[in-house]
Amino acid sequence: MESNNNTNANTSKKKDYYVIDLWHIIKAVWHRAWVVVLSAVIVAVAGFSVSAFAIKPLYSSSVMMYVNNSSFSLGNTSFSISSSEISAAQSLLKTYIVILNNRTTLEAVIDKAGVEYSYKQLSDMISSSAVNETEVLRVTVTGRDPYEAAKIANCIAEVLPVRISEVIEGSSMKVVDSGVVNLQKVSPSITKYTAVGFFIGAFLSVAVLVIIALMDDTIHDEEYIIETYKYPILAKVPDLTGVGHKKGYYSYYKKHGYNDYSTKKDGE
Repeated sequence: MESNNNTNANTSKKKDYYVIDLWHIIKAVWHRAWVVVLSAVIVAVAGFSVSAFAIKPLYSSSVMMYVNNSSFSLGNTSFSISSSEISAAQSLLKTYIVILNNRTTLEAVIDKAGVEYSYKQLSDMISSSAVNETEVLRVTVTGRDPYEAAKIANCIAEVLPVRISEVIEGSSMKVVDSGVVNLQKVSPSITKYTAVGFFIGAFLSVAVLVIIALMDDTIHDEEYIIETYKYPILAKVPDLTGVGHKKGYYSYYKKHGYNDYSTKKDGE
């Protein structure tokens, strides 16, 4: 009785774990590589179509202005800045960017450009930064109309120096580069969308194939039984289709038209 109990206990323990055959998973994915390629291509084409036809393109136009201040005053406080002091120039540019994004400045730009945007909408379309840590300020306008983007950028180049001179006495800005119409869209990137779609399609198809392989409880060969369950092989069912055998008992039946080896072919 104790021996039987021990045997049952050992058997139940053997069923408490799941063996993952990594080689079987690799072969399952490899044998269905065409599914991976097809899925990747389909999703890549979908990404290309979305970026090329579904998403409205965005265009940008930029202006660059040079900040020139040897000294200036803000209220009752006077400041002196040397052009060689990059950190001071950077601080001054940050002040100019704040003034640029001010409601009063942007509303003046809207009136001058004659566009129908709210202050918030125009603020979201504008980005500004120093050029390579210099005293040159780049202002970029991004929108759906390349001509309108260039128009707004040039209006900023006209309005901003006036606004800054009103707020900070003794300051000046000079336009280094005016905004031009750029018909090359900045977003969306067709190449990026296509590449991302390709990799997403490949990843998802591989994931599905791996899950299918993990859920497959079919015993594919006798080595799997021996290595996994440590059981001896008592018998093996032969390949009745005769695949890979040119001669033999079962290939004889196949040669003479028997689809079912237990039944004679029609007419006999």
